[in-house]
Amino acid sequence: MAVVKVYDQNKQECGEITLNSDVFGVEVRPEILNLVVRAQLAAKRAGTHSTKTRAFVSGGGVKPWKQKGTGRARSGSNRSPIWRGGAVVFGPQPRDYSFKVNSKVRALALKMALSSRVTSEGLLVVKAIELPEAKTKHFAKVAADLGLTKALVITADENQTLTLSARNIPGITLTTPERLSVYEILKHKQLVILENAVEPVQARFVK
Repeated sequence: MAVVKVYDQNKQECGEITLNSDVFGVEVRPEILNLVVRAQLAAKRAGTHSTKTRAFVSGGGVKPWKQKGTGRARSGSNRSPIWRGGAVVFGPQPRDYSFKVNSKVRALALKMALSSRVTSEGLLVVKAIELPEAKTKHFAKVAADLGLTKALVITADENQTLTLSARNIPGITLTTPERLSVYEILKHKQLVILENAVEPVQARFVK
């Protein structure tokens, strides 16, 4: 079990919390993280790119000119790929880029991502973040006090005040335990977990 300090929103130490080593103490294997991140990014690709082959280019119903006697190269269709306005050869076609990753591997990668922030000292547990109103300046002050530059903040549930206050601050992203992803954790150098969100995060993996 890893014991980490708990801070208030002014970064004053106010206690300690014990983290489950089965979630926050897993050995990091880069190849598994790479696999899961590639799968997440591939699933986001629209795959709607398309080019017209000879079957879809208009025209081509008649031979442009006779086969011999004109002095020009023979040609059978104005849909030829070498003609201006003709078809595209081996061009991109609509496709699905996603590929399957086993659920156990995805869960393991998520635990590795969380553990990587503990080992790199990029994890910060905050007792709570309370703002008087939904204003960017209030959250910006808290972020400055906590020393946040590029951070993923995990709250126990959706908090409209925090969401509205943080959405215009570059580098700060809010999420909940249910929406945690390996890519989001690794994209941010700092991981901030509110104290009441630690148990829901651990509950995703520990039965």
